[in-house]
Amino acid sequence: MISGVVFLDKPEGQTSRQAVDSIRKIYSPLLALATGKRRIRLKAGHAGTLDPLATGMLPILLGEATRFADMGLQADKCYDVTIDLSLQTNTLDREGELEQRYHQRVTLDQIMPVLDHWHGEQQQRPPHFSAIHIDGKRAYTLARKGIVADMPLRKIHIHAIECLHFDFPMLHLRVRCAKGTYIRSLARDIGIDLGVGGCVHSLRRITTGAWSENFMQSLTSIIKNPDVALYPTEEWLRGWPDVSLDEDLGKRFVQGQRLPMDKQATGQVCVLFDGMLLGMGIIEERGDHVVLQPKNVLPSVQSFFVSRL
Repeated sequence: MISGVVFLDKPEGQTSRQAVDSIRKIYSPLLALATGKRRIRLKAGHAGTLDPLATGMLPILLGEATRFADMGLQADKCYDVTIDLSLQTNTLDREGELEQRYHQRVTLDQIMPVLDHWHGEQQQRPPHFSAIHIDGKRAYTLARKGIVADMPLRKIHIHAIECLHFDFPMLHLRVRCAKGTYIRSLARDIGIDLGVGGCVHSLRRITTGAWSENFMQSLTSIIKNPDVALYPTEEWLRGWPDVSLDEDLGKRFVQGQRLPMDKQATGQVCVLFDGMLLGMGIIEERGDHVVLQPKNVLPSVQSFFVSRL
């Protein structure tokens, strides 16, 4: 079975969907070889979109691991971004159409208080060129047609902004943020606060959640060593608390049954049997009782338990 996560170092110019397709093409022949089925399609998906301009960490999930994509979508992120303070475009990055040039210069002493202002919980307006749905349509589809949609404010959280280098007009920052943060919008807003431009010149995602840049591999490296590049699903879920079940409770869990549990912390957990991942569950209080509610059960373990009956 081909299942797990590949941490692709996405190159510039490639969409996230194209990146997923390129990884699928590498592993699909391996799946066909393992199953003896030439036309079998390998499930694949990413855990957090990157713009074509952006490079860096793009987790791509394969097989049953695609069931846990939301773990990456919900995770904190870290980015290195270079912002051009001398101009602005309609897409808020250098690939868009020029809207305005700014000739006013600013100093680092002026920049630092603005960066401090953007720490913590914020309200952010997403870019018009984004994948957000507006009245059932993607915002970027409307923007390409010249329709200026009303982009609703979203609550975001920026954990830290560090100035790595400044040589006007280029401001190089490292941003650690929670899910849903648009770096292009942050660049725009920093520019607005300074009275200058705020156009993303380059953007690189360094980390997703607990997975550092050390996990990333280029497409060339993945092609050369696909087995080495594919991390097991358990690695993707590391950091989550886990619960181990005996065989009887394991069978009941994979059948979708709610299980009684001893008193313990509530929340989402990995569920294991004899070291084998069964899926994810939620421990919650139901009156005077604590129960484990199945959330996501792997089909392969369902077959495993059926074979043991």
